[in-house]
Amino acid sequence: MDNIVNNYKDIIQLYLYGEEQGEAIEKCQAFSEEVIEMDASPEEIVSLHIELLDDMGIQDGELVKKSLDILQEIIISFGFTYRDYKSMMNKLEIHDKEMDVASSLQETMLKTTIPTFDTMEIGAISVPARKVSGDYFNIIDHKDGMLSFAVADVIGKGIPAAIAMSMIKFGMDSYGYSQLPSDSLRKLNRVVEKNVNQNMFVTMFYGLYDHSTDLLYYSSAGHEPALIYRYEDDEFEEIDAKGVVLGVKVHARYEQRETKIGPKDMIIVFTDGVTELRKHDDTFIDFENVKDMIRQARDHHPQDIVQYIYESLMRIQNPNKKGDLTLFLLKNNKNLD
Repeated sequence: MDNIVNNYKDIIQLYLYGEEQGEAIEKCQAFSEEVIEMDASPEEIVSLHIELLDDMGIQDGELVKKSLDILQEIIISFGFTYRDYKSMMNKLEIHDKEMDVASSLQETMLKTTIPTFDTMEIGAISVPARKVSGDYFNIIDHKDGMLSFAVADVIGKGIPAAIAMSMIKFGMDSYGYSQLPSDSLRKLNRVVEKNVNQNMFVTMFYGLYDHSTDLLYYSSAGHEPALIYRYEDDEFEEIDAKGVVLGVKVHARYEQRETKIGPKDMIIVFTDGVTELRKHDDTFIDFENVKDMIRQARDHHPQDIVQYIYESLMRIQNPNKKGDLTLFLLKNNKNLD
């Protein structure tokens, strides 16, 4: 603080008694930046100015009036800072309103109804880190014993991610009723490649479950591997298929695989908000802990399971390192022989 007082005193003396008044004015800018950085208020600078005039014995009216030029230069900088602050707050307010609109639109456009069946149960939860999510899941009931589902993650955030997800939902709803996973991803890739920003890509796990034969057909576009929980053996099996993320290659092809889903087995698909969750100590979660949560709740309805996992993760998550989180679970509800 002593340096601040001495610097201001030197500026006043240079301006009142020196020959280089322009140099004093230039020093005002550096001084203003310094006191603003210290969170000094305009009132404190005015009080300092008065105290220094008294301390320097300046009583001549003309000199006092002249010294106000220096005070004016300092206060002008505060004025700019305040106007910049108000401008920034106005922009933030507009941005918040836009994000509220985007969030509302996304919630409406991406809303997915979870169907009910006698032969299987489904649970899903998708929670954005902020107002607009980069995650997405969709379910399509084919009404013929077949069910398509997908979990996606946009590499990118905000309103552009919301727009990208809307395009993907439109594409999936258009193509998904009659296409196998590999064909659906191939067509969705064209949608993303043509319509989404070149710096934005989408990962997706796409499944088609035939609950009359208990066969799962699946493909992946660079997404996190999914899991199958084998109820009878109490073991987890990782399932994945080769395929680049959507939007990278125009003529990309996607591998398709299939596997049998036994009675009480569960298909678990998620985004990196689960696998890369950071705990309070800033370390990544051990995914074995998530598997243990699934084991503990395996006899409950899938919606209760995903809710239990989500609430458990929120208790250990670092609140400053939140990410979009989506978890989808499908259980074969047929009884063991």
